[in-house]
Amino acid sequence: MARGVLAVTRTTGAGAAALALVLLLAFGTLIAVALRAEGAGAFGVADWAALRFTVVQATLSAALSVALAVPVGRALARRQFRGRAALVMLLGAPFILPVIVAVFGLISVFGRSGLVSQALLAFGFEPISIYGFHGVVLAHVFFNLPLATRLVLQGWLAIPAERFRLAASLGFTSHDIAQQLERPMLREVLPGAFLVIFLLCLTSFAVALALGGGPRATTIELAIYQAFRLDFDLGKAALLALVQFALGAAVALVALRVALPSGFGAGLDRAVTRWDANTPALRALDAMLITLATLFLVLPLAMIAVDGLPALATLPSSVFTATARSVGVALVSVLLTLALALPIAAWSVKAASKLIDGIGSLTIAASPLVIGTGLFIILFPVTDPFALALPVTALVNALMSLPFALRALVPALGQVEADYGRLAGSLGMTGMARLRLLWLPRLRRPLGFTMGLSAALSMGDLGVIALFASPDTPTLPLQIYRLLSAYRMDDAAGAALVLLAISLALFWAFDRGGRVNADA
Repeated sequence: MARGVLAVTRTTGAGAAALALVLLLAFGTLIAVALRAEGAGAFGVADWAALRFTVVQATLSAALSVALAVPVGRALARRQFRGRAALVMLLGAPFILPVIVAVFGLISVFGRSGLVSQALLAFGFEPISIYGFHGVVLAHVFFNLPLATRLVLQGWLAIPAERFRLAASLGFTSHDIAQQLERPMLREVLPGAFLVIFLLCLTSFAVALALGGGPRATTIELAIYQAFRLDFDLGKAALLALVQFALGAAVALVALRVALPSGFGAGLDRAVTRWDANTPALRALDAMLITLATLFLVLPLAMIAVDGLPALATLPSSVFTATARSVGVALVSVLLTLALALPIAAWSVKAASKLIDGIGSLTIAASPLVIGTGLFIILFPVTDPFALALPVTALVNALMSLPFALRALVPALGQVEADYGRLAGSLGMTGMARLRLLWLPRLRRPLGFTMGLSAALSMGDLGVIALFASPDTPTLPLQIYRLLSAYRMDDAAGAALVLLAISLALFWAFDRGGRVNADA
C-alpha cells in the first residue's frame, strides 16, 4: 500500500510540475504581454484592418475547405479503388508539410510564372498573381482541405452499413439517402470541422508572411511581427498579441463545445455497399472529384521536386548550415515534448481526469508569436533574447506539439494501465522501473508517432524564430524565406526540397522506429 501511495505521489508531482511549466509558459507570457500592452486607444486604423482581414480570410478559408471537403469526402466514402488507402494517407501529408515548402510549391503552380499562368498565357489571358488575399486563402485551403476531408470521411464511415442496407430495401434514391442519413451526420460534423480550421487559419503566420504582407493583406500575427521586428514597439506588439490570444481562445472554447457526430447506433462492421451510387453519372462525378482533389494536393509537391532537384548541386553553404541548425532544434523539441507530455499523460491517467489532459492542451489556443512576444518581454531586461533564439524556438515548438502528443499518449497509456497496472503494482514496479519495463515497450507506436510529428512540425516552423533570430542564426525555413525575398528562386527551390526531404525523413524514422518490434 505504501509503495502504491508513493508511486501515485511521484506521478502526481512530476505531472503537476510539467503542467505548471506549460501554464507558466502559456499564461505567464500572456500576463507579461498584458502588463506591457497599451490601452485600447492605441489600436489604430491599420490594426483594425488587420483584425478584419484576419477574421475574413479565416472565415472564407474554413468555409471553402469544409464546402469542398463534403463532395470529396462523399466520393471517397462510396468508392473502393486501387490506391484508395494511399490517397487517404496522403490527405495527412499537408499537416506535417513545412508551410514555407508548401508555399513554394503553390507559387510554382499558381504564381505568375507557374503552370496555371503559363496555361492562361497560351490561351491569350493574363497571368494570375498568388499574392494577397486570394493567395492566403488558396494556401489555407491547400493545407486544410485534406483535414476537412478526413473529418468528413470519418463521419461517413461512422454510419453503419446496416443503415444503407435498410435504405436500399426501402428503395431510397441518392437524394433520399442524402436527406435521411448524410445531412444529419454533416450537421454534426461540419460545425466542429469549421471551427477547428478557422482556428488554424487564425493563427497561421508563415502563409501570411510569404503571400500577404501588404496593407490590405496583413493578419494580426503579421502585424505583431512587424511591430516587433520592424518598429520594435513592444507595447503595440503586446496589445496585438492580447487581441490575437482572446480571439483564438474564444474560438477554441466554442470548438471544444461543438460535438462530433453521436453516431447512428451500433452496426455489425460489415463492408458498406452503396447501391444508390452505382449509376454511370455518379461514378463519373466521383472519379472527377477525386482526381481534381488529388491533382490539387500532388501538383505543388511534384513541382517542389521538379524545381528543386537541378538546384541541389549549387546550393550555398548557408543552406546546409541552416539545415543542421533546424535538425538540432527539432531534436531538442522532440525531447522537450516527451519530457512534458509523458508526466502530464501519466498524471491524467492516474487521476482519471480529463481536466488535466484538457489543461495540457490549452496551448492550441495560444499563438507561437504571442508566447514568443511574452518570452521576449520577460527576457529582455535580464539577458539578450536574440542569443537564446534557438533554445526558445525549440521550447515553443514543444508547446505547440503538446496537444497532439497528449491526444496520442493519454488513450494508449490508459489502456496499458488498465491491462497491466494492477499486476505492475503488485510487483512493486514504480518510478523508472515502471517507465522502462512497462510503459516504453508498450507505448512505442504512439511515442514514435509523437516524436515524428513533433520533429516534422519543428523542422517547418517559421514563427518564433522569425522574432528572435539574428541574421547569422536562421533555421532552414527562415533561410528559405530570405531566399524567396531576395528572388533567388533556384536556391529557394533546392532548399525547399531539402527541408521537405528531411522533415518527411524524420517523421518516417521516428514513426517507423516506434513500430518496429512494438508490443502493442
